[in-house]
Amino acid sequence: MSNTEKRRQQTRMLVLGAVFTALVIVLQFLGSFIRFGMFSISLVLLPIIVGAATCGYKIGAWLGFVFGVVVLLSGDATAFLTVNYWGTIITVLLKGTLCGLAAGIVYKALSKYNQYLAVMAAAVICPVVNTGIFLLGCNLFFLETIKGWGAAAGFNNVAAYMFLGLAGGNFLFELGTNLVLSPAAVRILKLTKIHN
Repeated sequence: MSNTEKRRQQTRMLVLGAVFTALVIVLQFLGSFIRFGMFSISLVLLPIIVGAATCGYKIGAWLGFVFGVVVLLSGDATAFLTVNYWGTIITVLLKGTLCGLAAGIVYKALSKYNQYLAVMAAAVICPVVNTGIFLLGCNLFFLETIKGWGAAAGFNNVAAYMFLGLAGGNFLFELGTNLVLSPAAVRILKLTKIHN
């Protein structure tokens, strides 16, 4: 590949990364108005997955980081910020960054064998990592508060409340949306050769 072609490809990746960054910001701010219990419904993982698949794991990690920053700015993390400021920031930024990074790594590892399988695996791993880090952060930084929230919601078991009350519905929605839309979006980008 010539230097000119390399520069063109890098420019295309940066432009596409910027478009996905804008999508992450818009979808997170818009999604904060659609509530499921005390949390918003998130469509933001879709551009993270598609960006990680088409631009690579570094862009995936960047998009996840932007997602985390916007969650903090949008007010979605307010309930947690009032309990533990630094624990909230660490959890939110880490879950976003790692879900994008994981989606990109999984896609890259599997795409040489089967691109459809790679996109599907990235669409699964992204919400799994996002939700898993969230639940881990809840356990590390907010357990006593969450026990109180769970008891107020009628849960005798804090783990049941964390899985069913805090994460369950949103996780299933994100997973289903990603499994349906991510392969289609990546396929469209590949057909239009925007990523190459």
